[in-house]
Amino acid sequence: MKEGAQAEQAAQQASKRTTSRKELSKHSGFEEISPEVGELDEVAFDEAMQNSPDETLSMLADLTAATDPALRELARKLAGRILIELAQSGKPRPRGIGKMSLRKYQPDAGDIDIDASLDALNELRATGVVDADELRVRGWLKPGTAISLVVDRSGSMGGKPLANSAMAAASIAAREPADYSVLVFGKDVIAAKSQDVHKSGDDVVNTVLALRGFGTTDLAGALHASREQLARSRASRRITVLLSDCRATVDGDARAAAKSLDELVVIAPLEDDAEARAFADAVGARFTTVSGPSDIPDAMRRVLD
Repeated sequence: MKEGAQAEQAAQQASKRTTSRKELSKHSGFEEISPEVGELDEVAFDEAMQNSPDETLSMLADLTAATDPALRELARKLAGRILIELAQSGKPRPRGIGKMSLRKYQPDAGDIDIDASLDALNELRATGVVDADELRVRGWLKPGTAISLVVDRSGSMGGKPLANSAMAAASIAAREPADYSVLVFGKDVIAAKSQDVHKSGDDVVNTVLALRGFGTTDLAGALHASREQLARSRASRRITVLLSDCRATVDGDARAAAKSLDELVVIAPLEDDAEARAFADAVGARFTTVSGPSDIPDAMRRVLD
């Protein structure tokens, strides 16, 4: 599995494969959104989103690889922002049964425990200064959840499949801002974000967009990599979310790898879900389909809440 600098290098190499204006013009509305070289009309983009969100997001995914460097940069900035905003709309509250816990002081973490903080409070009375590290609060602590998103980039991936992957990354980043990873796989597994490394949601989205698909599908290797990522977390609940048609082309026991995970969710494209559905049934995973990128946030809520 490639992580850190290796992952960034892989993204840079993949991003060298660009798409010309002639190729981009296959998208309906491209001329309105980019009327001239180096231009991206956000008003026209917003109008297109209202009329046909999936087609427009698919176009945006392809624009992030435009041969025109100015248009490419504008599209990447817009993609990072718009996908995170879409993912955050209607963001659910974390769920789970909590337990009362005594811990170091944090704002809004609970009420100060007088007995456990007595020395610090006496110091405050004597000097007017308190060492916050010596204060203790008692409050409800909910069990954490760690998520590892695994997206399939095998074959020729652009347009809607790429937009699906980027929206899935944005949705996980919006739900679990600290404890999550995003793995992109074909023949190799590349960590767009590792479980224990901080990275902004915009950067994660744009790394996924840069990793355009090609090659074979090592499904077993990807699921093993997800288990390794989640092993770095201290969360009590660990979930792998697999976005794939589950059509493996590399030798490996994907079913055994799936069964070794704590929890597995499989999300497949609606128009190509037969093998993914059979795989989910065989390993006892939760399953749903998506019609396009705009359906991804709701799909996440269906399978995770």
